[in-house]
Amino acid sequence: MNLTRRSLLTTLGLTTAATLTRRAFPQPSTASPIHDPQRPSYHLLPARGWMNDPCAPIFYRGQYHMFHQYNPHAAIWGDMHWAHATSPDMIHWQRLPIALAPTPKSSDSEGCFTGSSILHNGTPAIIYTGVQTVPRAQATLLDDHTSLRESQNIAIATDDTLGFWRKLPKPAILTPPPGLKVTGFRDPTPFHFNGQRYLLVGSGQRGKGGMVLLYRAGKDPDGSPSLTHWEYLHPMAHGEWSHTSPPVPDPVDSGEMWECPDFFPLGEGPSAKHVLIYSTRRKTYWQSGVLNPTTLLFHAEKSGELDYGHGTFYAPKTQLDAHGNRTLWGWLPETRPEADYARAGWSGMMSLPRRLSLKNGNLHMEPAIETQSLRSTANPNPSHLSNTAQEFSCVLHAASSPTPYTLTDPTGPILEIRSDHHQDPLTIRLNEIEIKIPERLPARAALQVFIDNSVIEVFVDNRFCITRRFYARNPTQPVATLTIAGASRVTRPQSFPLQPIWPL
Repeated sequence: MNLTRRSLLTTLGLTTAATLTRRAFPQPSTASPIHDPQRPSYHLLPARGWMNDPCAPIFYRGQYHMFHQYNPHAAIWGDMHWAHATSPDMIHWQRLPIALAPTPKSSDSEGCFTGSSILHNGTPAIIYTGVQTVPRAQATLLDDHTSLRESQNIAIATDDTLGFWRKLPKPAILTPPPGLKVTGFRDPTPFHFNGQRYLLVGSGQRGKGGMVLLYRAGKDPDGSPSLTHWEYLHPMAHGEWSHTSPPVPDPVDSGEMWECPDFFPLGEGPSAKHVLIYSTRRKTYWQSGVLNPTTLLFHAEKSGELDYGHGTFYAPKTQLDAHGNRTLWGWLPETRPEADYARAGWSGMMSLPRRLSLKNGNLHMEPAIETQSLRSTANPNPSHLSNTAQEFSCVLHAASSPTPYTLTDPTGPILEIRSDHHQDPLTIRLNEIEIKIPERLPARAALQVFIDNSVIEVFVDNRFCITRRFYARNPTQPVATLTIAGASRVTRPQSFPLQPIWPL
């Protein structure tokens, strides 16, 4: 079941986020560790319970801090808190106590939704969406079962471990701009441009399309940019409605709402651009282009999908790592039935960190080099894996005749790489997923694959990423079949067993 964050409320037929915690699903004992062969061993996830969007990743005083949406009571969506983990290298994580929890009778009483981090006068702060039940006329998240107001709230760190946060008593932005009837109003992301602080909020309009609303920070009495005073300017970028018929209840599914925007500069010199990322229609998209300094409108020049996994990579967030590299994280949801993951006691994980770059306006993604710290001794027989926590890499080399290649483990094939002379040269296939690419793959294209029990992350040419979930294994069929147009053979294959980061 592939669900967006908002459609979970509608699908589950619940009146408020807090109600979700009361559903009767079998839960394992909280005193015992979860033993589930589907559970990943080297991806970031909580000890138990539900997780979704990455929130406010930041490198601060020698440590990486990752927060994420979290239900501490059950392995289903609801009662949104912020979990917290730290790492010296973005790979090996330590789970810490909950950082944010809903405050009764406040603007986040029904949940602390997604947000971003920012340094304010040298101190980390977070800007996040709080939700509160309100009369339907005041709601921004509205359907037959929910009537919630989304507002943008501030919390400021009170210690250097970022374990304690002081919430400001009033939202920085309580309601959407007057006269704008929105399909949602959430997931704030701040950025700086030409010495000024700005803020984007995900939104949209029925019958028109998704958009990101642009705000400009006011000034505090000392002349510094404010965290609490924001002036609405206009939609900075917008999309088109898909004209679905009959109308789709969830505006995210129709493209009438953009969630989880992120916006940042990428590249250097004349080739530098700005990149906008947003999630809608159960996918995540990127655009690269120019932010006009006069009109403050974003003009996209190139675009594409961030991950082609069809509902298995969503709501991403970026950060700068210790070396100034732009690094991407995404939520990898479950695709098995809800009853299965509720019973298992866990749901969802964070993707591996992906380093972003821009070449000729196209967004490129490769596994962060820190992932190499997971490797143990190289497998002398790279076509045969010893377990399902592995990294595999090779070069796809154009050849005069195709040479299939199959990666296996003791339970059967995992990845099959094959060629197809009849396939469109501007297409890559992974099982049933068809990826349209803007130009042919080069004669030598890198392939890198990470396998972690029930998830596989595939990187083709450091440009096209495909994430898949798999649970039941067929010993005669590969988990994934990658088909390349033309004729190619695998060269320079390497395989590494990867060490777990969690106790087994």
